[in-house]
Amino acid sequence: MTCNLGHTKLRRKSRSGDPMHTFDRLPAPLRQWLSRAALPWSPSSARRIWKKLLSQGLSQEEALVFLAKAEAGTLAKEKQGAGLMGLPITEASVKH
Repeated sequence: MTCNLGHTKLRRKSRSGDPMHTFDRLPAPLRQWLSRAALPWSPSSARRIWKKLLSQGLSQEEALVFLAKAEAGTLAKEKQGAGLMGLPITEASVKH
């Protein structure tokens, strides 16, 4: 069975419960961010990080910036490893 994750080294986990129900219960700003995220975040992990950031005194906007930076860092690591995974490296992906 194929998935919509593409080629990635990210770990895959089986989920318990209904991820859509969990997603629907997230705060609106986090739901909106997740709907545009490039990576397949689980609603549970996103909620856990969100709560931790807010408990540390960050505003919702600062928490969203943190999540975006975390995602960008993961994407950068994936991009660096793309050549090692046997995937073609396009000219557009090489920085000049």
